[in-house]
Order: sequence, then structure tokens, then C-alpha cells
Amino acid sequence: MTEQNGRPEVIRAEHLSKSFGPVSALTDVNMHVRRGEILGLIGDNGAGKSTLIKILTGFHQPDGGSLTFEGQPVTLRSVSHARSLGIETVFQDLALVNDLPVYLNLHLNKEVVYKPLPFLRRREMRRRAREALDSIGINIPSVNAEVGMLSGGQRQAIAVARAVYSNAKLLLLDEPLAAMGAKESGLILKLLHQLKQRGDVAIILIAHNYSQVVDVCDRVNLLQHGEITVDKPSRDTSVAELLELVHAEYRLNQG
Repeated sequence: MTEQNGRPEVIRAEHLSKSFGPVSALTDVNMHVRRGEILGLIGDNGAGKSTLIKILTGFHQPDGGSLTFEGQPVTLRSVSHARSLGIETVFQDLALVNDLPVYLNLHLNKEVVYKPLPFLRRREMRRRAREALDSIGINIPSVNAEVGMLSGGQRQAIAVARAVYSNAKLLLLDEPLAAMGAKESGLILKLLHQLKQRGDVAIILIAHNYSQVVDVCDRVNLLQHGEITVDKPSRDTSVAELLELVHAEYRLNQG
């Protein structure tokens, strides 16, 4: 397993390609992310970000290329196979049940029961939910609160907490800050900083707000015309440079 500064690689993609009929979504994608690292994945609409994420989650199979997970070659056969390895995804729709309380959402499909009787151990699930939220600094007043009554930022935080609670090794976040106000975005950015400090999960963050990417991510990858054209530490770039790179490609396509 490749290591740098004591941090092992969690996933590496080499020469990934994917087409849908005559349309090439990905042509030659090479990327990697290490444990405790947040990688910002940016690119214009239609650049292939969603296709890449769906390959990393096992939803799509690549036409070519290879994946390595924790140093071992892997073929992700399905979403459930990817999740069994520790690959979790939080999409924009969150997949939360608004009518259920926080603690039951955190335990969806992983309920704690009295064996052999199928009765829920609600007190134990409340305790575990509170511990899970506290461990990553999410301030939800009550785990009994219905998710539908929480703010957008709080619901996003619950979705992230559920993925982390599932022992995620790789966390894929698809536009977690989209359509959020400054206060709610601040909540998620704070959560991402805390997850980075924990250092036990690799994160790939898809975002359009480049100032947030530069603020919270360790590295930035720019996906253009089916491949990663920029891979550099966030400290070595700027919002202005990223905007210019994306807009230059847009102007080229329009010309």
C-alpha cells in the first residue's frame, strides 16, 4: 500500500474510461486519495464527475482501467459490495426518512434488537446515536427529533454521520453544500474539518464553490473532457486560478 507522510492510500483509479453509447463520459481518469485526506473534485457540468462517483460506488462498471482499494486490486461489483468494503456515499437527496427520529435514521437497516426477539433496543440506539454525533462534533439537541424538523445543514450532517457511523473508509460527498445558506454551509464545513482532524477516513468532495474547496480540501482535482487535468495541493492554487481553468475550457468549447 502506497504511503506518503505516514498516510496510506485508500483508493487509486488508473486509466478509467466509461462510455454510454457514442458518448464518452470518462476517457482516462487517474486519481487517488489517502486516509485522512479531503480531495476536492471539481469540473463543469457534464465533465463526468457523477459518472466517476458512480464507478467508485459500484453503481457503474468502467469500460477500461483499474481500481485499487487499500492497496489491493478490486472490481466493485455493486453498491452493496462497495459498501461492504467501507465506501459510503452521501448524495444530494440524502436518503433520510423525514418522519423518523434522528436515532432511527442513524440505524436504518442496522437496527439493534433483542435477540432472538425482533424488538428494537431503542434506549441502546439512542445512546449509540448520541455517541456517534458527539464523536464528530454534530450538535443536535435531541436524537428523538424528527429529521424532517431539522435544518438543511443538520440533515446533511446526519447523513454524513450515518456514513461515518457505518465505519466508512472512503466517504464520497456529492455537492453537500449546494443550495445552503452561509450558516448551514458553515456547519458542514466545520464537520469536514473535524473529520479531517480525526484522520481515519478519506473523503472525496464534489463542489462548485471553489472558495469552500480551497478552504477545506487538501488537494484539488479538476475533471475536464473525461480526464483529470489538474492535481495539486489546495495551498498551491486559488479560487481565481480554478475559475480561470474552468472558464478557459468553457470558452474553448463555445468557440
